[in-house]
Amino acid sequence: MIVAGVDGVPLAVTDSGGAGGPGVLLLHGLMGRASTWWADTRWLRELGRVVAYDARGHGHSGAPDGPYDRDAFVGDAAAVIRALDLAPAVVIGHSMGGVTAWQLAGRHPELVRGIVIGDMAARTGPSQGWWRSWIADWPLPYPSLAAVRAYHGRDGDYFTEVMAEGPDGYRPLSRPEVLLAAREHWDDRDMMAELDLVRCPALVVGGAETDGDLATMREMAGRLAHGSYVEVPGAGHVVHWDNPAGWRAVVEPFVRALG
Repeated sequence: MIVAGVDGVPLAVTDSGGAGGPGVLLLHGLMGRASTWWADTRWLRELGRVVAYDARGHGHSGAPDGPYDRDAFVGDAAAVIRALDLAPAVVIGHSMGGVTAWQLAGRHPELVRGIVIGDMAARTGPSQGWWRSWIADWPLPYPSLAAVRAYHGRDGDYFTEVMAEGPDGYRPLSRPEVLLAAREHWDDRDMMAELDLVRCPALVVGGAETDGDLATMREMAGRLAHGSYVEVPGAGHVVHWDNPAGWRAVVEPFVRALG
């Protein structure tokens, strides 16, 4: 299914259906796509209608030259909720999707019932240069999906979801310049004040083994009007992949309570 986002950018939407209840919108992180939520859709369908989509520049959505600022990503999420009549939705976002979740809730409270922020801090340091170098070092093309898994280690399975096969091997679905343009708008920023606009229930979930800023994530829960914080053991940054049972154990009760 295609939904028009900001400036008419085509967004590839996956509507998994589900039981009666709140709309549930899943927002993936940088480099991800809707399919990275596949395991979550199976149990979330018991709680409501579950929808995910490939963010602009990701997966099979449109990848224009721009914009890739926060207004565009928030506007796209709002467009999907309106087009599919999901409001007020429970919005579950991982990493970049977590930023979109809290900004959407703050700017469009009528569209959001509650949010889950998966391993994303609202205060970040400068890391754009590191990301540029890291992406440039990827041994493209990968000769096989096994090579993708080997190179990316703990997150290898996750990265296989975002690769496309070509005649010479596997390459990311997202162009490097798009990834860098997207993350530029939360790099080296203090976004804590944005949380003051969020009036709905909010759950901040950190991975106990993440390389992210858990101290700031705990602080975020205290700053949110109706915030709480839970840490999932045995999980790194991609919490819902690293420990799916632990992630479900904290997210499912939160979503059920919003019913």
